[in-house]
Amino acid sequence: MGLYFQIHSHNINFETVIGFITLLHRHLRRKFILVLDRYSAHRKAVRLLQSEHPDWFEVEWLPAYAPELNPVEMLWNHTKYADLANFIPEDVDDLHQSVVASIENTRTQTHLIRSFFQYAKLEL
Repeated sequence: MGLYFQIHSHNINFETVIGFITLLHRHLRRKFILVLDRYSAHRKAVRLLQSEHPDWFEVEWLPAYAPELNPVEMLWNHTKYADLANFIPEDVDDLHQSVVASIENTRTQTHLIRSFFQYAKLEL
């Protein structure tokens, strides 16, 4: 189990998603499971990558319009309302660094990550 992320200052498109999945594959060096919402960039990236590399990963699609079933929503809630509650950043860079630090800290807390999946009623 792992938590891998990137934060961007631009809108995410399918090329960004392909780049991220490719980096994951290089890092993990084994097949992995992606849990994704049905955002159009996700769907297109998966379709293109699976046609070229069907053995890289499996995808579990979340239902449309169901943020309560997305463990990433719980991660953002934890970041916003626990780690960064009452936080006032100096600027955008300060906010970026604090968000990254929060998520990096959460990565090491497997019990917390498991709780995000349990809340979403997803089994690991």
